[in-house]
Amino acid sequence: MAIVTEEWQRHAACKGPKAELFFPPPVPERKEERAERERDAKAICASCAVVEDCLQYALKIREAHGIWGGTTELERRAITERQAS
Repeated sequence: MAIVTEEWQRHAACKGPKAELFFPPPVPERKEERAERERDAKAICASCAVVEDCLQYALKIREAHGIWGGTTELERRAITERQAS
């Protein structure tokens, strides 16, 4: 059971049986599989009421893994770099 540390997490659309979509599996995945998993996760984010809170949290803690706030690790890194310049 995941520990909820922020109030917004209680309202996150990613909770439940599809939560595994948001992080890579323990075994290597092909590029096409990763793209499909990320696309499916982002679709859930698109309907989430707390997507912006999630993204801001991931940026604040510099989350390096998974889909947060509808963004991948690389997308969050680009946002952080843009904000720094």
